[in-house]
Amino acid sequence: MELTTSALDAIVALALREDLGDGDVTSEATIPAGRRCNAVILAKASGIVAGVDVAQAVFRAVDPDLHVEILVADGTPVAAPFDLMTIEGPARSVLAAERTALNLLGRMCGVATLTGAYVAAVAGTGARILDTRKTMPGMRALDKYAVACGGGVNHRMGLYDAFLIKDNHVRVAGGVTQAVALARAAHPDLPITVEVENLDQLREAVSSAAERIMLDNMPTDVMRKAVAIVAGRAEVEASGGIQLDTIRDIALTGVDVISVGAITHSAKWLDVSLEVS
Repeated sequence: MELTTSALDAIVALALREDLGDGDVTSEATIPAGRRCNAVILAKASGIVAGVDVAQAVFRAVDPDLHVEILVADGTPVAAPFDLMTIEGPARSVLAAERTALNLLGRMCGVATLTGAYVAAVAGTGARILDTRKTMPGMRALDKYAVACGGGVNHRMGLYDAFLIKDNHVRVAGGVTQAVALARAAHPDLPITVEVENLDQLREAVSSAAERIMLDNMPTDVMRKAVAIVAGRAEVEASGGIQLDTIRDIALTGVDVISVGAITHSAKWLDVSLEVS
């Protein structure tokens, strides 16, 4: 996915307002107003880069006179230590933007790196790694962009752009068939995914012509049976408690996609640092 200017500007403005408040009192007290500096942001741990454009937007939002040069593109694997970008300009401005830029960049690189590990784990199986809505509130656009940088595939952005009929929807609607029919009637142009907990529900989802069927917390032997029953009539998604050490066995069942909440809710931030010279 691509980050829209409006989404990025809103996130950057909120993050800077939270950190800067009425101003950086430390830099304003200790650094002369006219002092300039050169700085470099480097990755101190190996991983996949994501968010250099976001970090650049932070510096430019603080001070349009800052000159920022990006040295490596998003989606690039790097081995630490590795310079990601350079900044030149008023020292007060560089330090005012530093923490916000590093927070966003470090998180995004961490999400991309963990996503890349899951993508590598299923290499050659044909399965793709999907993200979920388990993202940092207010930062979903950045989290999902970072997933794409790591080689993952973005699922729906929110509750508005695709159907995901889960167990509670099925119970309230009165069954899988009823839920799919109601969804199709309401928004015939939106894709429908149905979560199923057993093979009987799976057969019902196939009969109702859902585009994707999500296998919820099923053992791998049951997943294989499910894939055989579907027989290409819908995409098959595995979901629920997916771990890095188990995902390849899941992929080898023949599922088309595997949704992994951990790539956004449990990613360790990549260690990035700004050094002034």
